[in-house]
Amino acid sequence: MSLKWTDVLEIAIQLAEAKPDVDPRYVNFVDLHNWIVALPEFSDDPKRGGEKVLEAVQAAWIEEAD
Repeated sequence: MSLKWTDVLEIAIQLAEAKPDVDPRYVNFVDLHNWIVALPEFSDDPKRGGEKVLEAVQAAWIEEAD
């Protein structure tokens, strides 16, 4: 399976598994973007990861963590 920016929930799940000690409420978007594009299954254009999609991923990650 390959991840695209539209796979917000799956990205959030993988980040929660990869970064269990990170509180997603305090992650800045630069780090978040870098972590997403570094996921093994991520295969989308890194330039397409704008603020709106990063906000959506962060919100889903917060939801996943709760």
